[in-house]
Amino acid sequence: MEYVLFITLGALISVLSGFFGVGGGFILTPTLMLFGFSPVEAITTSLLFSIGTSLSGIFAHIRMKNIRLKQGLILGLSGMAATQAAHPFVLFLEEKGWDTWAVPLFYIILLSYFALGMLKSGKKSASGAVPPSELSPSIVKMVLIGFFAGFVSTTLGVGGGFIMVPLSVAYLGMMPKKAVGTSLFAILLIVTAGFVSYSSTISIDYWIGLSLVGGGLIGSQFGAKLTSYFENEEITYMLGALYMATVASVILKLIHLNYTGLLVMAIFVGGFLVRSLVKMQKANTRTKAKKERP
Repeated sequence: MEYVLFITLGALISVLSGFFGVGGGFILTPTLMLFGFSPVEAITTSLLFSIGTSLSGIFAHIRMKNIRLKQGLILGLSGMAATQAAHPFVLFLEEKGWDTWAVPLFYIILLSYFALGMLKSGKKSASGAVPPSELSPSIVKMVLIGFFAGFVSTTLGVGGGFIMVPLSVAYLGMMPKKAVGTSLFAILLIVTAGFVSYSSTISIDYWIGLSLVGGGLIGSQFGAKLTSYFENEEITYMLGALYMATVASVILKLIHLNYTGLLVMAIFVGGFLVRSLVKMQKANTRTKAKKERP
């Protein structure tokens, strides 16, 4: 039953991963800590999970032509370089016994910042503001974003997409759907490098990791397909809401309210799935009506 639980958890998180292009690790790492995993174990397991979900999501976004290869390579390679600096930093935190509060604190600060940024970005999109040109984003900006995302990826056990997607929208001028697909491609390079760094020194339960990946392979394809039912500003708003729900769960973990934190995440996921099903039903109804017209 334990492995069935982790398969289900992997499937649900990967739906969000494929939809938002965030790798899923930034949701999984705090969730595993809520289940009692140590921060370093949660980080390593989440990186393994992110490899599977990113790979699966990439194929779906290739079909929808949402991946910009050149930008993805620059973001990914610079992120891979950053993983080599972040790994010893995390081991230092663990050695000092600071990882139990430092890792959650990093989550709270970063997610709060990006939650506000994405909600503001969604408001601008909804008001009809013209997005910046995405024809030739600065290489320097891409390298800096990739390096920052890679460092955070290895420090927190995340794909880095929850940083890369909003920064690509805000500073590289990518539309959200393109940012999602390109982010997933870059994430695959980053999390692979991060996992290899950790797996040589950290022991994890690989059966749990593979159960999560198995569930993830089921859900990520569905999540990527869901992006076609939503407008860009809707995706932006919902990503901001996801960040805020995750912040709330991490804060609750710090004050030892683990089950309440899990409930907060469950409420968000449930609301997201209901909203998605309603969108799909409306789209299918419109398609059926068009076919029935003479």
